[in-house]
Amino acid sequence: MIHGKTLAEWQQSHPEIRELTGLRECAWFNPAAAPAAEALPDVGLGAADIADASARLRRFAPYISRAFPETAASGGIIESPLLPVSAFQQALARRRGRELPGRLWLKADSHLPISGSIKARGGIYEVLKHAEDLALANGLLQPGDNYARLASPEARSLFSRHGIAVGSTGNLGLSIGIMAAKLGFQAAVHMSADARQWKKDKLRAHGVTVVEYQTDYSAAVARGREQAARDPDCHFVDDENSIHLFLGYAVAAERLKAQLAEAGVRVDADHPLFVYLPCGVGGGPGGVAFGLKQAFGDAVHCLFAEPTRSPCMLLGVLTGLHDKVSVQDFGIDNRTVADGLAVGRPSGFVGRAMQRLIDGYYTVDDDELFRLLAMLEQTEGLRLEPSALAGAPGIARVLEENQGYRQRMELDADRLACATHLIWATGGSMVPEAEMDGYLRRGRALLG
Repeated sequence: MIHGKTLAEWQQSHPEIRELTGLRECAWFNPAAAPAAEALPDVGLGAADIADASARLRRFAPYISRAFPETAASGGIIESPLLPVSAFQQALARRRGRELPGRLWLKADSHLPISGSIKARGGIYEVLKHAEDLALANGLLQPGDNYARLASPEARSLFSRHGIAVGSTGNLGLSIGIMAAKLGFQAAVHMSADARQWKKDKLRAHGVTVVEYQTDYSAAVARGREQAARDPDCHFVDDENSIHLFLGYAVAAERLKAQLAEAGVRVDADHPLFVYLPCGVGGGPGGVAFGLKQAFGDAVHCLFAEPTRSPCMLLGVLTGLHDKVSVQDFGIDNRTVADGLAVGRPSGFVGRAMQRLIDGYYTVDDDELFRLLAMLEQTEGLRLEPSALAGAPGIARVLEENQGYRQRMELDADRLACATHLIWATGGSMVPEAEMDGYLRRGRALLG
């Protein structure tokens, strides 16, 4: 029995589960998707919360600029470029054997400074929020101060008496570990069996304690949470439930809005924006999608992309069980090359808060991730890690859907011809060259 029903009963009541348990690529367009004005209150956060997070990141910009010289050119603002990928769009169209109207872009969070992934948004933000709280409480900062003073020996001495811990498949651990160690915190990252060795090595090189497990992400998070709870001076970053992580990701939307405007891209009812977000536990894509809905309302359509072997958010929303269900409950093994997405149990907070704001979910096979990785490098010269390619098939999944979604959303041919499609590339720039070469060899071989 699986949560009170047999597998056959689940497959009868939710036919999509046949595709999920068969490890076949599939898409599900959310019939419960509601207008933004109606569904945004579900989240329990608003535009003012995002503005507060954005202001905090601006306050920290002088410190970031000093501590990480690679951010000096941007004045200490951690941001990624928005890139047109028309050659890749044409290659996708040839591969699908159909036209893919609209224009395809890539949001290169793969090239964010400091930790090279989308986690540099939420992860670094939560560490900075905690550092600010401690500095203010201990008289090290006063409102209006220049936050560059947090690079002082006095600040490091304060932070060294405190710990920050997190459970991670890799990228969140990198962002939190690097930032926490730079400030002077005792940083510990609890890594699941899926984490790449180079990510563990990089953390240790920054002075971070890495605790390794031969279990999956959820177990690593649980163990990390237990250990942190025993130390009153240790702050645990809860990837499954953290509002601060969520808001750090949400700030990306206002910055994307400015980038699109600078590029001359219109976003409105007649010029819809489709955003394809790789999803692990859900915090990153959930926070970005929340920000996007605040920024663009019903003109933006957000879809989550997951590996066929780790479709935890799709399964949680589809069944309505959210974090009460894991992919392993249905015999899906959660073993995927997309280490950043290797999560068996979704965030209950994100699943419930965003379930009426996400337009759809789809899954991607591991081999297809490698093919897409090789195609992107061949056409655009961009190198991403496998999990970051999960967003790439999104444009085709939307244009090929047959579940009534486009009709329901009034997405006729004219609007689709004027649409903007955005792949959110979540990581890859820090992958060691030898490892990346191995990814490319596998992708090219699969392409034939």
